[in-house]
Amino acid sequence: MQVREKSSILFLFGKQMFRVMFGLFYRWHIEGIENIPKSGGAIIAPNHISWFDPPLTGSAMRRDLYFMAKKELFNIPVLGWIIRFTNAFPVKRLSGDISAMRHAFALLKSGHLLLMFPEGTRSKNGKIGPAKAGTGMVACNAQVPLVPVKIENTNAMLKFKQIKIKYGPPIYPPEKFLKSDYINLSQKVLDAVSEM
Repeated sequence: MQVREKSSILFLFGKQMFRVMFGLFYRWHIEGIENIPKSGGAIIAPNHISWFDPPLTGSAMRRDLYFMAKKELFNIPVLGWIIRFTNAFPVKRLSGDISAMRHAFALLKSGHLLLMFPEGTRSKNGKIGPAKAGTGMVACNAQVPLVPVKIENTNAMLKFKQIKIKYGPPIYPPEKFLKSDYINLSQKVLDAVSEM
C-alpha cells in the first residue's frame, strides 16, 4: 500500500459536507482542538459509539485524518468505491493484518494523523468498553503521541441531540516498553476520555 500524501477532492468535499451537516442539524460543539499537534505523526484516539465517529472526528479537525476500515466495507458496491477516496485503508480484523500495520506506521512516519479506536470496535450500549492492545502497540512502536477524544451522542443521530466532541491533551508512550504496556497505554487513553 502506498502512502497517499494528499487527500483526494472527494475526501475534501465529504469533509465540508459533514461539517455542514453536523453544524446545521446537530449543533455540534467542539472543544480542545488546540490539543491536536500542528505537525508530525500522532494517533487520534476516540471512544467509539457510532459509524459517524470517523467523519465527525475528521471533520472537526483542520489537519487531514487517515483511518483503517474493515476490509468488508471495501467490497460493498458504491460504498467501497467511495471509501477508497476518503483516506481509508483496509484492515482484516482479528487477524494481525501485517500489511495494514505497515501502512499505519508509514503514515505516522510521514507525519500524518491516524484515527484508531482504543476499544477496537463500536460500543453497543454507548458506554466505553474495555481497551484493546492495538492502539497502544502502534503508538509505542511508532513513538507518537495519542490524542484522547470524547464523542457524545453520535449513537442518537435520529433524535437530533447536540453532538459533542472534545480533544484532550496528548498522551505520550514510554520510550522503553514491554508488550504489557500496549494495553496499559490504550487503557490510559480511555481513562482520559472517561474523565473529560
